[in-house]
Amino acid sequence: MGSTWRNWAGTVASVPQREARPASVEELADAVRRAAEDGLRVKTVGSGHSFTAIAATDGLLIRPDLMTGIRRIDRSEMTVTVESGTPLKRLNAALAREGLSLSNMGDIMEQTVAGATSTGTHGTGRDSASIAAQIRGLELVAADGRVRTCSEKEDPDLFAAARIGLGALGVVTAITFAVEPLFLLTAREEPMPLDRVLADFDALHAENEHFEFYWFPHTGNCNTKRNNRSAGPAAPTGAVRGWIDDELLSNGAFQVACSLGRTFPVAVPAIARLSSQALSARTYTDVPYKVFTSPRRVRFVEMEYALPREAVVDALREVRAMVDRSPLRIGFPVEVRTAPADDITLSTASGRESAYVAVHMYRGTPYRSYFTAVERIMTAHAGRPHWGKIHTRDAGYFAEAYPRFGEFTALRDRLDPDRLFQNPYLRRVLGD
Repeated sequence: MGSTWRNWAGTVASVPQREARPASVEELADAVRRAAEDGLRVKTVGSGHSFTAIAATDGLLIRPDLMTGIRRIDRSEMTVTVESGTPLKRLNAALAREGLSLSNMGDIMEQTVAGATSTGTHGTGRDSASIAAQIRGLELVAADGRVRTCSEKEDPDLFAAARIGLGALGVVTAITFAVEPLFLLTAREEPMPLDRVLADFDALHAENEHFEFYWFPHTGNCNTKRNNRSAGPAAPTGAVRGWIDDELLSNGAFQVACSLGRTFPVAVPAIARLSSQALSARTYTDVPYKVFTSPRRVRFVEMEYALPREAVVDALREVRAMVDRSPLRIGFPVEVRTAPADDITLSTASGRESAYVAVHMYRGTPYRSYFTAVERIMTAHAGRPHWGKIHTRDAGYFAEAYPRFGEFTALRDRLDPDRLFQNPYLRRVLGD
């Protein structure tokens, strides 16, 4: 038996019968074939940043940490092909050294490239979409042990689905991303009242390439962030100011505040008011990954729903009213981001402009009542939950929420008829 695997948040644990750490595509394909012969289900785990049991298995657990690094850079096509186990933080740093960058990314970069894309990880953007939407080609090992490649021109049906494949179609071994010359972003972080953010949301979205905000429940306060391309010069946050904002306040002091709130829930509203006023306005200019991403050392659990963008203001007002009239004590801010429509079969932004509402609770704090109440509001607005974050939806719901859901399940039937890559989570969200 393998050792117990746990995810980052501590919400999921599983004990695989066998583990494999392949160092090549050939070794990985051989491990998949042997697992099929031995009747073992197969799952791959990256950094464990999914809050759902999407990577859990009692069969073969593949750890891709030896399959890392850049395979090739094609400057004529402006693409980079990278091994699937490469952490995003290593990819971002390597691209920057080459004078290149992804167009958009999420707010953390601990995940592997395959884990991030397979679950639909995204940042915020008016015109630029999720990390998966920047994929130009994929290589994966299918259930029969064969290595398959796909792109818009080569096996386009597989390409449409496998960019956010949930680990249901095969084991991703390499990804080709579109890249562009390294550019600068200017970030403007500024406190703002929630009422003003909601009233001006459409304008803030339209006027900025990347807009997001964090609302602190039990208060009317938000912290907003606007990222836009800059001609320079670079003006990074100073070392002292950066440490105070990103480490002392956003991580150290916030950790203390969360621990205090968990022990004394009655104090949470007062703590929220203090937390919402701790960060002051700042502006800085730097390379993209240093602006898009931030360290996240306080552990939490999370649920996130994608809504039609035009529905998000009403939904947030409903969440605020629900919190105000309930006995809930919410110590973590609510995060709101946006994305343009894309053409990926099971992308949360598939076919529609979207806004994301993410709710969090400090690890070890009861979260189900809060998440259930928020989920009720999100589903009433045709919400689609993030595949890697806590939710209670099933295949019946997704068949209605995704117009192309049947395309994905039909492809899965063809590629994995014996459900080699099945686990209880996939059974729930995709059906048998």
